Amino acid sequence: MSISIKLQKKLIACLLFFILIITAGATEYTVEPAPSDQSGASISGEKVIKLEDMVIPYWQFLLWLAAVHISTAADLLYPKRLVLTIGGYRIVKPGNVLDNSSRFRVYGYIKTKPGAYIGEIVEKLGLNRETVKYHIKTLEAQNKIEAYKKGGKTRFFENNFAYDNEEMKVISALQNVTNQRIISEILAGNCNTNISLARELGVSRATVSWYMKNLREADLIMETNEGRKTIYRISHVHKLLVEKYIKCLQDSYSNECM
Repeated sequence: MSISIKLQKKLIACLLFFILIITAGATEYTVEPAPSDQSGASISGEKVIKLEDMVIPYWQFLLWLAAVHISTAADLLYPKRLVLTIGGYRIVKPGNVLDNSSRFRVYGYIKTKPGAYIGEIVEKLGLNRETVKYHIKTLEAQNKIEAYKKGGKTRFFENNFAYDNEEMKVISALQNVTNQRIISEILAGNCNTNISLARELGVSRATVSWYMKNLREADLIMETNEGRKTIYRISHVHKLLVEKYIKCLQDSYSNECM
């Protein structure tokens, strides 16, 4: 930590030195004579509109320039404190992070559909993919949402300790339609073998085996051998969470479940 702070101080010192060199050289001006002796005269018959001049003290210009450079440096050194505001830039902080209407929609969707992924959000909200990615980064930086990565896919959840790691694991697994159908059949007691699940879902036994392998690795399914049959059951470790969130999915994630 101490090394990092020293490095930051050195970077800021170098940046300030660079600014002073630049501003010191900005004291020469090139002045060219006007094409006419009359101030504001038309050159080619065009309409001339006289604008009001506003004189800004040179020291104020230097102060503004230094502030812009410092704000940029701070943003680079502290990427999670999104953009500092000077001259038209908006400060993004916890108090106003949801003021942007598109960002508010993205956050609202993730809050009501925990485990949502970028492609899903783009499709459901009709927003540009890069826009969604930008707002998600902003929401993450302000600790409004958090990411859960599993199986090459990143899903997003409301932060503020809304979900622990086990809940995110269960919800992420249940987002898959086939996983959801398999678990629903097992919970209902309708099907609990490979052949019965394959028949009910209309897929091959190899497909059922593939999904079962993933569910077993996620510790959501356990297997027991009874004679020549392999019986599938919901893991005791996650049974309560599975029952809770499978119902939430069936109820379209009603607020009562979340």
